[in-house]
Amino acid sequence: MHQTKEVLLLEMMLSFIFALGFTLIHYFSKYMRFIKAIPRSRFLSAAGGVAVAYVFIHLLPDLSKHQQVLEEAARPGLFRFLENHAYIIALLGLALFYGLEKMVKNSKSSQNDKTSPGVFWIHITSFFLYNSLIGYLLVREEFESLWGMFFYFLALAVHFVTNDHSLRKDHQDIYDHYGRWGLTAAILIGWTVGAFVKLEEVYISLLTAFLAGGIVLNVLKEELPEERKSSFAAFFLGVVGYTALLLV
Repeated sequence: MHQTKEVLLLEMMLSFIFALGFTLIHYFSKYMRFIKAIPRSRFLSAAGGVAVAYVFIHLLPDLSKHQQVLEEAARPGLFRFLENHAYIIALLGLALFYGLEKMVKNSKSSQNDKTSPGVFWIHITSFFLYNSLIGYLLVREEFESLWGMFFYFLALAVHFVTNDHSLRKDHQDIYDHYGRWGLTAAILIGWTVGAFVKLEEVYISLLTAFLAGGIVLNVLKEELPEERKSSFAAFFLGVVGYTALLLV
């Protein structure tokens, strides 16, 4: 975007409104009674399709740009081993969240379908950082236009509904008492840090790549298990509909 003073102010105001929107979604998703786990709500399947479309149509293609940033930063030192491996950071994000998911499942199987307090706090801390990163990038990601920021909000808003539903299912009441509030605060904390702290572009590239991998895992882990009885039609409609919006 053309970075005039007026545009920068408008971006900041709009990003704050969207950050507030994210927090409201975390708060009110508890009351979305139409969302069911089994058979899986068509809304959740469509939301998964939207998030996957955003990753594959926007975030992953953007990795080529971030790869160039990493190549320019590659020199003897910290970033040398990343010279040609921006996608490894995305893979690392996916692997980390897969490991967390396995940790939660193992804890539930040994605790009569309840997670231990230690596992809960590890899991919530990881999503606290995840949400903080999303809030930060809401300010610092270089969107091509204000519409780009809106599509970022739209994709991750429905993704938050899915995450919130999944975390409540995993941790039950303790999530509503503690986790939900922490994740709500994380978005505003990330936005606030982004408003006052500008990281170098190479770090933005690393964070964006990591986020892409995390989103892919967090969406697919909810859609793929057979017992969820997910709606392929709703998932496909989410993919096609959001892709069409991005292309237009």
